[in-house]
Amino acid sequence: MNLRVTTCHDRDTWDRAVLTAGGHPLQLWGWGEVKSRYAWSADRLLVQNPQGEQVGAAQVLYRRLPPPFKSLAYIPRGPVAAEADRAEVLTALAAHVKQARGSIALSIEPDWADPASPLPKGVSDEEIARIEQSAPTGWLATVAGTGFRRSANTGLIPRTLVVDVTPDEDDILKAFNSSTRQNVRKSFRAEGIRFGEVTSEADLEQVLAINKETGKRAGFAVHDDGYHHAIRDLMGERSQLIAAWEGDEVAAFVWLVVSDTTAFELYGGVSPRGMKLRLNYGLKFHAMKHVKAQGVSRYDFNGLLNDGISDFKRQFSKHEDLLIGTWDKPLSPLYPAFATALPKVRHALKRGLPAAKAKLRDPKAAVAGLRRSSNS
Repeated sequence: MNLRVTTCHDRDTWDRAVLTAGGHPLQLWGWGEVKSRYAWSADRLLVQNPQGEQVGAAQVLYRRLPPPFKSLAYIPRGPVAAEADRAEVLTALAAHVKQARGSIALSIEPDWADPASPLPKGVSDEEIARIEQSAPTGWLATVAGTGFRRSANTGLIPRTLVVDVTPDEDDILKAFNSSTRQNVRKSFRAEGIRFGEVTSEADLEQVLAINKETGKRAGFAVHDDGYHHAIRDLMGERSQLIAAWEGDEVAAFVWLVVSDTTAFELYGGVSPRGMKLRLNYGLKFHAMKHVKAQGVSRYDFNGLLNDGISDFKRQFSKHEDLLIGTWDKPLSPLYPAFATALPKVRHALKRGLPAAKAKLRDPKAAVAGLRRSSNS
């Protein structure tokens, strides 16, 4: 099939194309605008067959790199394509990116379930590794046959929990642990508690304070306030910030981005008072009901690790999900040196382009530094 790739320049047209195809919220126009404020740029690419029918769509983010690497092309939770069309859509997108941008690679982290998914709750790391190291089969083997290869340089965690919110509320609750159901009900009965969507600046500031407190307590970094304001402003109604209040005080929150099919957790947090009242339990269930009422079918908890936050997430289902993870298509003979240095480059990019440039100016030195660090 000879596919044609064109660039879309209109927000409404783009979002309609993504939503009609059941795309992920990170593929919506607003997310590209958010990232474009922070050293990325975005192209929205429509893929059509010879009959002019849309068979794929991808919001491609580009991160500028110093010579000779030019840029890295990245598709978060995309492209959008039917299973039968995925390999051909990816081939067309990679050819377009190489010709139009000369990027060193096209890196994808699609919202596509691994053929082994879903998995039992608590599946071992060894079993996950076995799945990821096994030879791809079916449609995924066809994707691999186009030159894409698995990459360990992951941005979005493929091991996650996706809850089907199409059943009635009682059936959704039944999938929770018994203690989790008790905590949900306890939080709903607590005096002076309400759940809803954050709309005021004052409440947003309370949310951001809890986010910083949660990050400090759990040991993870958080974005600055301007980044969060950009999500609210540029994602519009697709950004949905849900909170629990005790009186006028925000005690817990979950920040979602939402497409027509999928609600995706960006951030969440709870105050010490909110933890005491178990409000984070009730809030999760309220958020599921909130998006269910909009016709959303999937609630994605956004990543599972071996930490306390992930243990909390696992209480809301009897299974786990596994997406296919990160796959790269090399577009330059320089890709092997770049891929070897990428873990340090990713870290440097978080501190800005000058630091990244220092890492990449001499690929051989970057690789040598990696070897030294791995042996220290």
